Amino acid sequence: MMRLLTHRAQIFADVRTYWSGEATERVTGYKLEGKAAESNGIIHLLNSGAACLDASGVCTDENGNATMKKWWEVTEEDIKKMTEATVWCEAGQDNFRGGGFSSHYTTKAEMPCTMIRMNLVKGLGPVLQIAEGWTVNLPDEVSDTLMERTNPTWPCTWFAPRCDGKDGSPFKTAYEVMMNWGANHGAISYGHIGADLITMCSMLRIPVCMHNVPADDIYRPAAWNAFGMDKEGQDYRACAAYGPMYK
Repeated sequence: MMRLLTHRAQIFADVRTYWSGEATERVTGYKLEGKAAESNGIIHLLNSGAACLDASGVCTDENGNATMKKWWEVTEEDIKKMTEATVWCEAGQDNFRGGGFSSHYTTKAEMPCTMIRMNLVKGLGPVLQIAEGWTVNLPDEVSDTLMERTNPTWPCTWFAPRCDGKDGSPFKTAYEVMMNWGANHGAISYGHIGADLITMCSMLRIPVCMHNVPADDIYRPAAWNAFGMDKEGQDYRACAAYGPMYK
């Protein structure tokens, strides 16, 4: 779904662990800064052996900003940069008993990104979760220390979701985002595309159960206004009333 929407490679990753600012400083001596400090911690996105090399963060746009390019914009030089940023480690026998190799890189840039998960709920059907945020570029020694707590042979991305600090909110801090996530996987796209996903879900009659997209950016059909005053409740009731676009 996101690849068709963005024309970019998607990171598939385990939503592995949460590192608070306090825990990070205790273990590494490093105090989180920037987006990571704003979300009071980071989520470790770590996939078992493979993830798109575009997420290494070494490609840049025409202004020199780190990016994950649309597939037709990727050049031979970009491919060279991404492969040079990746090492191929002997696969751990605990996870890959057949042997082989595992790709490893660490996302080395701050980039806007959107993480989603589609959950299938018995009696309800599909519901979507959306978390917009940024990849975090930790100092090498900090990232390496934290990686040793999991599996240092796997591709690694540190993620700071946009948080609101409000009690009871699933986006109070990065911890609440992880705690409210449907399960331990997510698909992550370059850019903040949550508003587009919400509109597309309205078209497909898929309710969005969790998101941090600014209200001014969201477009749902005007007919949704007939289903109550609370916007997420509107979404559930309208999708139930109209039924799925595809069965």
